[in-house]
Amino acid sequence: MTDSLYRETILDHFRNPRNRGTLEPADYSYEDVNPLCGDEIRIDLQTDGEQVTAVRFSGRGCAISQAAASILTEMVEGQPLEAVKAISREDLLEELGVPISPARMKCAMLGLKVLKAGLYGVPPADDAL
Repeated sequence: MTDSLYRETILDHFRNPRNRGTLEPADYSYEDVNPLCGDEIRIDLQTDGEQVTAVRFSGRGCAISQAAASILTEMVEGQPLEAVKAISREDLLEELGVPISPARMKCAMLGLKVLKAGLYGVPPADDAL
């Protein structure tokens, strides 16, 4: 896929986010803010104890943060919790498919940081993603 197709994918996820909303009750839920730009993300997961049965995200922010969260929800839905815990920064960057500048990396990784914090009960350090 070319960069322009990936850019279109990001814009599509921003304009038409997948899995937008909240889950009540959620087995795992966490929200955080990127203080540098004000992006906000909340991710809720429901599980059967071993695998994700439903996932939703809510929040506001730039196209990269919102599209990355939308893409991340597609990556985790229906997956075993152990596989979700193993999702890395590189996995998400590969799914995004476009170069992310250092200034935008926190935007792109906010959803993953929130997901991991929800699963582990504490936010990971940025360099641990």
